[in-house]
Amino acid sequence: MDINDLSVRELQKESARALSTMQATNNNIWQFNKRAHHNSHNWYVAVVEWYVDQYGDLPSKAGPGKDVKLVYDV
Repeated sequence: MDINDLSVRELQKESARALSTMQATNNNIWQFNKRAHHNSHNWYVAVVEWYVDQYGDLPSKAGPGKDVKLVYDV
């Protein structure tokens, strides 16, 4: 799996699943901001990479993210 092969929409959905599983603190969010430098695409990639490091696969496939139901999943 190469995260860079995901479309922007797929990255958005995967990062939404990942973010919903973590505690929303300044320190947690800051780790992604420092890697993205005001670039939303890089921010989504950073979130998904963090999740893959934690759980071994995309949020839609492994760990607590696979149980997250998005309101608008298209």
